[in-house]
Amino acid sequence: MNINVSPSSKDCFSLWPVRISGFFSALCIMVSLLITSIEAVAYWTPGYYEAEYTKYHVLDDLPEMTMDDLLTVTDEMMAFLRGKRADLHVYTTIGGETREFFNEREIAHMEDVQRLFIGGLWLRRFGLLVTASYALLIVSLRKRYPAQRALLMKHVFASLCAGMAVFFAAALLITAVISTNFSKYFIVFHHIFFDNDLWILNPATDLLINIVPEPFFMDTAVRIAATFGGMSAAFLGTILFLWKKANRL
Repeated sequence: MNINVSPSSKDCFSLWPVRISGFFSALCIMVSLLITSIEAVAYWTPGYYEAEYTKYHVLDDLPEMTMDDLLTVTDEMMAFLRGKRADLHVYTTIGGETREFFNEREIAHMEDVQRLFIGGLWLRRFGLLVTASYALLIVSLRKRYPAQRALLMKHVFASLCAGMAVFFAAALLITAVISTNFSKYFIVFHHIFFDNDLWILNPATDLLINIVPEPFFMDTAVRIAATFGGMSAAFLGTILFLWKKANRL
């Protein structure tokens, strides 16, 4: 369908704000999907931690601690990271004695991690707010300029796809770099997001490093990437379906 836009319509209906805001919204959506993928793996994957603990024989490094007790500690730790627990003074049974699982250094580090987690959740809220605002803008423009709906929607979907393409290109580049030396970039990550050395833990004194060794983070990164890929594919499929539908108008 050919759309004739009158000069007066061109003056008041500019596509550049739609393109730019659509591109930015796509980036916000991708970041939101990534944060949701992290949350899904960390909180919504039944049996994940038990499987990882079993895989890496974590209990061998913990003195007389049962899997049930370890999973209870893990649940409390994850509740703390989400801000659903006031502190990380978690008591459990170790070696037949009731004692705190985390020491002061570990607690201080996990407080830094909590700020990172909660910051990510706020970033997702911001991304969803931007996306909702963009959707309201498009709905408003569709009502205000009914004759240009097809043209508008084509540019909306094109800008969203462009934003996704840029995000994926950057993500693939970062992934390729990290895959060359995970240990090196694992350390770089900590230097970027933490301004202290509390994350450098000693297996002889800090139990946290024993329950989440470096291979655990590698497995988690792969699972997050797979979850993110699935969510992104579903989002892209929806965009392409709607874009094709708009092209028929």
